[in-house]
Amino acid sequence: MEKQLSKLVSKLGKSGWLNKMPSEKEILGKLRDAIVNLDIEGVKKASEEAISSGIPAYKAVIEGMAKGMEIVGQKYENGEYFLAELIMAGETMKEGMTVLEPHLKTGDIKSAGKVVIGTVKGDLHDIGKNVVVTLLKAANFDIVDLGVDVSAEQFVEAVKKNSPDIVAMSALLTTTMIEMEGIIKALQKAGLRKKVKIIIGGAPITPEYAKKIGADAAAKDAVEGVRICTEWMKNK
Repeated sequence: MEKQLSKLVSKLGKSGWLNKMPSEKEILGKLRDAIVNLDIEGVKKASEEAISSGIPAYKAVIEGMAKGMEIVGQKYENGEYFLAELIMAGETMKEGMTVLEPHLKTGDIKSAGKVVIGTVKGDLHDIGKNVVVTLLKAANFDIVDLGVDVSAEQFVEAVKKNSPDIVAMSALLTTTMIEMEGIIKALQKAGLRKKVKIIIGGAPITPEYAKKIGADAAAKDAVEGVRICTEWMKNK
């Protein structure tokens, strides 16, 4: 039996078949590139290939897809990609995760931190928030997404219930951004303000406004927001 196996391996080697088998590095590269190229079918195939090749699912996520999302973020900052590409990259990663998630074991991927996020009361815009959520998930954050039209009371309850590291608020309108100050005051009143970092974002938001209302940071876009959150958790 051993001789037969040895002959088979020898034949496969001579035929070049064994050499054609993609390496772990190549498969992880395919995953990364599928995200960068917004290739939904490609990311599914590469995810399946990773599993069938014995690559741990967490490695495929962190060293494959998450690396791709980093490159997408860089392209966005360089003006090569726009909001549409950011959203599409997030959707592409979701497709890959549908393949990999069943193979992830609890504790495989260490959480980068927990974020409670929502669009403030009176504002129903969620595209920007949803992009932030996708990018935070790609960076291994646990997310509590409160959705849109979220009141100060809802933010306070979510912080009490989930004990997050960060509270993220979004507003697209100048008429709703004033809600952010009320949320921060409500967190102060509940004795929760010092337990969390607060980041705000949206079209009308500026660093000056963040300072004025007592937030810790303002993000000009989703990519910067994720970078700020990541830096906070690294320095915690």
